[in-house]
Amino acid sequence: MALLHPIILSGGSGTRLWPTSRTGYPKQLLPLLTDRSMLQETAARVAPGARFAAPLIIANNEHRFIIAEQLRLIDVDPAAIVLEPVARNTAPAIAAAALMLAADDPDALMLVLPSDHAVRDVAAFHDAVDRAATLAETDHLVTFGIRPEGPETGYGYIRQGASLDVDGAYAVQAFVEKPDQARAEAFLADGGYSWNSGMFVFRAGGYLSELARLQPDMLAACEAAVAQAERDLVFLRLDEAGFAAAPSVSIDYAVMEKTDRAAVVACDIGWSDVGSWQALWQVADKDDAGNATHGDTVLHEVANSYVRADSRLVTVLGLSDVVVVESADAVLVASAAASQSVRDVVEKLKSKDRKEVGEHTRVYRPWGYYEGIDAGERFQVKRIAVKPGGRLSLQKHHHRAEHWIVVKGTAEVVRGDDTLMLEENQSVYIPLGTAHRLSNPGRIELELIEVQSGSYLGEDDIVRLDDVYGRDKG
Repeated sequence: MALLHPIILSGGSGTRLWPTSRTGYPKQLLPLLTDRSMLQETAARVAPGARFAAPLIIANNEHRFIIAEQLRLIDVDPAAIVLEPVARNTAPAIAAAALMLAADDPDALMLVLPSDHAVRDVAAFHDAVDRAATLAETDHLVTFGIRPEGPETGYGYIRQGASLDVDGAYAVQAFVEKPDQARAEAFLADGGYSWNSGMFVFRAGGYLSELARLQPDMLAACEAAVAQAERDLVFLRLDEAGFAAAPSVSIDYAVMEKTDRAAVVACDIGWSDVGSWQALWQVADKDDAGNATHGDTVLHEVANSYVRADSRLVTVLGLSDVVVVESADAVLVASAAASQSVRDVVEKLKSKDRKEVGEHTRVYRPWGYYEGIDAGERFQVKRIAVKPGGRLSLQKHHHRAEHWIVVKGTAEVVRGDDTLMLEENQSVYIPLGTAHRLSNPGRIELELIEVQSGSYLGEDDIVRLDDVYGRDKG
């Protein structure tokens, strides 16, 4: 069987898992079920070898360094990390990947995977992929239908048509939007419906030919975006003008619902899109009372609940069927039944311009991270961690001075014309307007406490003079 090329889509924001998932660090980058992030688990399921080629990642610009680092930590070297300059849904993203593959081999088999889904039975998943690949080689556009475990109203459904020559494979008769409870129960009783997983296998050229027939404007825009793409370190930036011209449409609506070549492979792989806290509870390990917990939690007379503590002790008493999620700067308490509506809370926060929508108190950067500790009038305190070999940009500030105190590791500090080496318990003062750079020349993580003082302390008061990560170029 031909090698499959995994295409991992990592552009989502995961708003229904707020406050743990945020636009600056969404759910696919979080370790929600294991010690690895959802992205890492997805990449590990299709690790390069006899069955799979190196994965191609489609992501947005904001997450590029986090994604590159997470893949490095699991020893996965991607074929490319392709950056979407604007969000344009799944059909254009997959088109860009198909164009890149088809340039070398129009018959290349694509395995399209969301980066934030759970698959508990990897062996069954690989078997389903092999069956889908057999169909794709006969020019079908194949999706994966999950055998329903119940009358779920949070998923779209696929109605199976005539049987095909591959075990458990059918022509697609129809795609059905998320049903109400009565229709979901009818689908389950019928037995000819499966959940729509959002995973696909097809030839790159086959997808592009259907896109040319059904969505020619989209294909033309994606061709321009790929033709004018630019390399940036280990990333490939799609041309913004070209990609922005593509209609923002899902692959289901653009192609799968309209093609006469759609097929579905029915499978039972322990799948979940982990689209809500209730969905996460369903796939998580539970105690005898049906509770799933994470972090420092104490529960008493609690049943069938999900309780998560990310930064401190959380206690819950005398409740059932609830979701309690704590982060350093926000807490969510909801009934399990309402967990699908968390995005409505996020929209209210957006309307109030609340910073808690976008970033955590810990903010990741290509060199490490910084974390807010305290803030007040004309001062701010942060904890900064720089990984070995990491270097911040050479920069200056117009409105603030900084004091750095090293608490672990070794710091190399450029301050104006001077270069200083600081060890634990040593400190340095950076006057307002002075060009400076912080680097970690050691083999262990550098940690320091930064105290900022001045009239304005926003992150946009940074003038980058030089940056090894290219951020001084925009």
